[in-house]
Amino acid sequence: MDDSGIKKQNWDITETEVFLDILKNLDMKKCRDGRKVRNHKVFTMAYNKMFAAGYHRTVDQLKFRWKLLKSTYYKVKRDPNSPALNKVNGWFRYEKAMVEIMDAEQSVVEVEVNHSRNNSDDGETSSLHWTQPCEESTSRSPDATTSDTETLHSRCGGRLVEGPLAATQENNVQAQSMLQVKMEPQLKVGFIGAGNMAFGIAKGILSGDFIPGNIKVSAPSSRNLDKFEELGIAVTHSNVEVVCWSDVVFIAVKPHLIYVVLNEISRYVTDRHIVVSVAAGVTLAALEQLLPDSSVIIRLMPNLPCVVQEGALLFARGSHAKQEDANLLRSLLHRCGLVEEGPEDWIDIHTGLSGSGVAFVYLFAEALAEGAVKMGMPSALANTIASQTVLGAGRLLRDSGKHPAQLRSEVCTPGGTTIFGLHSLEQGGVRAATMSAVESATNRAKELGLKSTAMK
Repeated sequence: MDDSGIKKQNWDITETEVFLDILKNLDMKKCRDGRKVRNHKVFTMAYNKMFAAGYHRTVDQLKFRWKLLKSTYYKVKRDPNSPALNKVNGWFRYEKAMVEIMDAEQSVVEVEVNHSRNNSDDGETSSLHWTQPCEESTSRSPDATTSDTETLHSRCGGRLVEGPLAATQENNVQAQSMLQVKMEPQLKVGFIGAGNMAFGIAKGILSGDFIPGNIKVSAPSSRNLDKFEELGIAVTHSNVEVVCWSDVVFIAVKPHLIYVVLNEISRYVTDRHIVVSVAAGVTLAALEQLLPDSSVIIRLMPNLPCVVQEGALLFARGSHAKQEDANLLRSLLHRCGLVEEGPEDWIDIHTGLSGSGVAFVYLFAEALAEGAVKMGMPSALANTIASQTVLGAGRLLRDSGKHPAQLRSEVCTPGGTTIFGLHSLEQGGVRAATMSAVESATNRAKELGLKSTAMK
């Protein structure tokens, strides 16, 4: 595309904010030499992250956008009333990020004064929250500020992987949002299986500072591989190829296929691998019997909202998995949502509570909407309001730290609409039915594990 074609590409304010937040977290030192954009590698990294965020720009388009923003920055720095302001829609939304990228030594007070114009001209500032990932130089080298971190070692063919470890958390949600991942760019992640769980985890990993080129996925058919290719992830039909290429291998197949898959790849699993199984019900003991002695195995149960980085994930370590292996997995997955470690006995319970529980919530949301339709509301609007009701209630429950019963009582007023509705739910046995659903799903997960072991 020639320069004129590049200039015709329209950028909205949100997309530019995403772009600047990405650049802010990369090494821009090589881009500060006059007005010339010299470092192609930086913009290739930015391209991968923009693509993962859902924005499909070419590298040349990213370079041109940066060139325009940088030129405007210099002009405004010389003359705060420069006509250049009129050429960049929403400049005052970008000014703070540009100062942080281009003029980091400028005082925080001055930055805040300059940025205060944002409220009067362009509304609220961007609410995007990007954690600080590793910075890119010749290779993706870690930032030097590791005073409160520990060193993370992984069996990646003898390579060293470093990263800050999450401290013990009273509020895991806040701690994970602040977690900073630093790992060597050669770390390779493979997925055997291309279903929804694999896709959700892959999207979560890519939403951090991990490039698509370091992920590979295998599946026997091409049916589900297209969506991975759209993210820039390499695909194959060979499970062995994925194992030989990877350092961390996610086994994301149905429980009844575990024996077949592990029997196929077992001879290729070495002490440099971390094998992570997301197969429901398949125990660590069964996995360790199917893989070579001393294999590092972790059992993980995610759920579907990993696709939108709002998952709930619980993992348990095998007998040869060390704390450093758990830390590496947590670092990879922290963008997927809530990540917790617990004893293996909790994994099947988590499957019933959160893995299957997502479907229980969808059923309830569907029933909410159908109730509104019965009373005369259009179906599309009812479904939209029901989904927002579930989302809002969930966020309030998570963020407030209050017990569900307390929040429920806060909604009820004596003789009001809510208590009458709750009475109907109790008459219908919704509480007992929900508890039974979790129990049934948990028991089924255990049964699947027993069947997979028996197949061996």
